Amino acid sequence: MATVGHRIRHYRTQRGLTLDRLGELVDTVPSQLSLIENGKREPKLSLLTRIGEALGVELAELLRSEPPDERSALELELARYQRSSLYAKTNLPVVKVPRGTPTPMLEALVGLHRELARAASEKIATPEEARRANTELRAWMRERDNYLPEIERTAEQLVAKTGHTSGALTHREVSIMAEQLGFTLIYVSDLPRSTRSITDLPGGKIYLPPSSIPGGHGLRSMALQAIAHRVLGHTPPGDYENFLRQRLEINYFAACCLMPESAAVAYLAQAKKNRELAVEDFRDAFGVTQESAAQRFTNLATRHLDLRVHFLRVGDDGAIYRAYENDGLPLPTDVTGAVEGQYACRKWIARSALSQASHTTEISQYTDTPAGTFWCSTQTGTAGSEAFSITFGVPFDDAKWFRGRETTNRAKSFCPDPECCRNPPTDLASHWSGNAWPSARLHAHVLSPLPEGEFPGVDDNELYEFLERHAQG
Repeated sequence: MATVGHRIRHYRTQRGLTLDRLGELVDTVPSQLSLIENGKREPKLSLLTRIGEALGVELAELLRSEPPDERSALELELARYQRSSLYAKTNLPVVKVPRGTPTPMLEALVGLHRELARAASEKIATPEEARRANTELRAWMRERDNYLPEIERTAEQLVAKTGHTSGALTHREVSIMAEQLGFTLIYVSDLPRSTRSITDLPGGKIYLPPSSIPGGHGLRSMALQAIAHRVLGHTPPGDYENFLRQRLEINYFAACCLMPESAAVAYLAQAKKNRELAVEDFRDAFGVTQESAAQRFTNLATRHLDLRVHFLRVGDDGAIYRAYENDGLPLPTDVTGAVEGQYACRKWIARSALSQASHTTEISQYTDTPAGTFWCSTQTGTAGSEAFSITFGVPFDDAKWFRGRETTNRAKSFCPDPECCRNPPTDLASHWSGNAWPSARLHAHVLSPLPEGEFPGVDDNELYEFLERHAQG
């Protein structure tokens, strides 16, 4: 709305109109127009239409996302910097920029903010910074019910152009999508260890690792993620928060392509009608992994199926590696609000399933918690030598739509109360406290800083050497 306000002011002053005169033309008091121009009030569409008519400007022109001129761009950029958490930490006052402020002074202020942001982004991305950024991003997605309509529409249109109609998206269709964007997919065995794919922008090449299993379905997602950077207009992230935002968006885009919204919603709606919703069926219908299907379900469940849901990926150490909830499930958090890295309750099926005998189908459980009763369905798997579980669940009242609702498995969880499962039994604690000295295994990534470079976590030397090697070949 700040940009819209600047566009209105730009065309008003260009036409030589005062706020009073524009107010007469659109039947609105000048003070309301001033709030709109300053981005402090969102106008109704009817008022925007009248403003456009009075200024002789199409409504679409007023709603464009680009600033109307260089001066406006500077004012908007300064306002954005002054709203940032980085500036808030300085405890400095917000600088007001009246229209009479010389442009060179405005350029100097913006330049100082750019340098402040650049200096901050040069710092090594610590685990604390990563958790903070990830927590903010998870909250942002929760406000949107994990649903991003713009990316949904973009992906659906691109998939349709490949000729895809139903079923699993094929490797050939992914290649066609890349070709339509001017890129060729090339599989190589010497990608730098710090990368999953590399795009040669001038050469129109996307380098991917060779398939490690017949069919290589994981490569479809990897190729789509590389394509997404181009489709979504990403630029070098600049800081870790933008890096995580871009990673979320490319993962979302890939899921939208592999499980297109219209086909996926139709499938899930029919399954709900039959009271046979199951992540494993959704997975098999579109030829994706259990984790991809469960995460995609969270994108569509609330907006299209009127279901509040939760999703968890838990490692064999009991730690939560990925999580989403908008159904009230009491997830454990640290003092910063971060969920990732916290330990799931031992009573949850997401964790207890890891100690059970291996199984190829989902297992379900009802869990009573202080926030209510939840139904969950879990499947376990392995990545390398480590086991993990993928869990999808809903509040008790919505279990009626899912296969597995008839389960007799039930547990009680009082977490985050430490007496639930965190504190050891009193007799064991009294016997062994002070009599044990374990040697803890230190996870290597805890003390490993991310390599510094234009893209967090990517070694620039390895990246450029790879591109040079293949450009010459």
